[in-house]
Amino acid sequence: MRFDTYYKYAELTALLHDFAARFPALCRVTSLGRSHEGREIWLATLTNTATGPDTDKPAFWVDANIHATEVSPSACVLYTLNKVLAGYGADPQITRLLDTRALYLVPRFNPDGAELYLAERRRIRSSTRLYPWPEPRDGLHEEDVDGDGRTLLMRLKDPNGPWKAHPDDPRLLVPRAADGSDSGPYYRLLPEGFIRNYDGVQIKVAPKPEGLDLNRNFPVEWAFESEQLGAGPYPVSEPEVRAVVQFIVDHPNITGAITFHTWSAVYLRPYSAHPDDHFPTDDLWTYQEIGKQATRLTGYPAISVFHEFRYHPKETMKGDFDSWMYDHRGVYAWTCELWSPEKEAGIDLTTGPDGKGGSRYIEWTRTHPVEEDLKLLKWNDEVLGGRGFVNWYPFQHPQLGEVELGGWDIDLVWRNPPPHLLEREIAPHADFIIWHALVSPLLEWRETTVTPLGADAYHLRAVVQNTGWLPTNITARAVEKKLVQPLEVEITLPDGAALVSGERKVEAGQLTGRALKRYADFWTPDPTTDRARVEWVVRAPAGSEITLTARHPRAGKITRTLTL
Repeated sequence: MRFDTYYKYAELTALLHDFAARFPALCRVTSLGRSHEGREIWLATLTNTATGPDTDKPAFWVDANIHATEVSPSACVLYTLNKVLAGYGADPQITRLLDTRALYLVPRFNPDGAELYLAERRRIRSSTRLYPWPEPRDGLHEEDVDGDGRTLLMRLKDPNGPWKAHPDDPRLLVPRAADGSDSGPYYRLLPEGFIRNYDGVQIKVAPKPEGLDLNRNFPVEWAFESEQLGAGPYPVSEPEVRAVVQFIVDHPNITGAITFHTWSAVYLRPYSAHPDDHFPTDDLWTYQEIGKQATRLTGYPAISVFHEFRYHPKETMKGDFDSWMYDHRGVYAWTCELWSPEKEAGIDLTTGPDGKGGSRYIEWTRTHPVEEDLKLLKWNDEVLGGRGFVNWYPFQHPQLGEVELGGWDIDLVWRNPPPHLLEREIAPHADFIIWHALVSPLLEWRETTVTPLGADAYHLRAVVQNTGWLPTNITARAVEKKLVQPLEVEITLPDGAALVSGERKVEAGQLTGRALKRYADFWTPDPTTDRARVEWVVRAPAGSEITLTARHPRAGKITRTLTL
């Protein structure tokens, strides 16, 4: 298996099924459902089935490639799958992970869009379904006009154009003087493509015919097209999103999630539509602690979407996956944006260009110093051998006449890492996935005792504890919204036995974990709220077997058989 290439659907499918065939006790591949065009959406379930089924264990969800062009996330999930299966039995952390937990991995959420991109380099947002119009609109449509396999930019000489060549590097276009005091030539800049119903004068850029954004179709603060572009006609209207939502709802053992995207080299946490004071305080603090570990393991900053990653200061994103997972499912979920050409070129987006001010992951695409463009071109020349930026060359456009094609090769540089840099970029994230899955709550027996009382009567006591870092409820939001059931401890008696005192099934609430315990001092006492005790008196003949079962939807299921 190679990590310097991007696999098409048939290759990815074959790889997944090969893993399942080679590791039958650890890996199962199933379909969540079918995409708009009828492709299977593959799910790889990883766990050691010898220690129990995945549904009896805390699980962690990982998906990728919900957006069509973002194919390096698929490689990231495949890398994780490969590392975990290859490491079982050799790496203690990985072995403990599969023995006690489960991973649900979806390497290609949106197989139709990814296949279109990999086969034709068509850049659409998500699904291939035409939306919101049933046919393409008039205007300029992005397309490879000269048939060289790349879709670049077109620059046209225009006395009223807003751009001119940089004096030190004519490849780079910079704004012309606002007062008209500089000299041309001046240029107008457009995507490479053809114009549908061109009138010879007006050039408007048509919206993509495939206007859906599957990451706006989740049922959290969903909004109509007038307020949120690409959201679809109603929540979970799209088969890919509906299949994922149904699986997650049907699997309450999911304790957290990461969805992989590109680009920015950052981990994003909710909310997309609310400031941090919308969180229960402990949830925000826990998110921040998990984010510190993400940064330590991957080098990526962990930030708030609302505070540091909004596309417009007066607009918010709605219907997104990680907000849905946190607010409707009550678990900590992240969006990881892989890769950053700016970071590769030595540009720090965590602060302003002068080293002051806040982060500018989104702001950079609107405005930045020209010196940073020159840094990117220098990185392209020295690291990529000049392959990332195509020098402008003439082309006779059938509609526009003489134009020049060139600019950044977006597919090679911006959408995903260049193939030779792919493995280096994705490798650290497998470690964070493993760590995040292992901080989930986990039920264990602390004590089970049988005390004879005489006359075939016995006193039984069971103590269950949560040995995980997170509490069994995961978040305070889950408790507030009643999204999680309590711990249940049940006794099963054989024929001929009778329960004298105690209940057959006892609800024992939620058990705390070790999260947010950072300092050992008089401010932080440690009450035993991570344990629950249940007692019974039974009457049964000596030698009878009693089964105790403790189960929590997020912390797993454990059983123990006691002989009287």
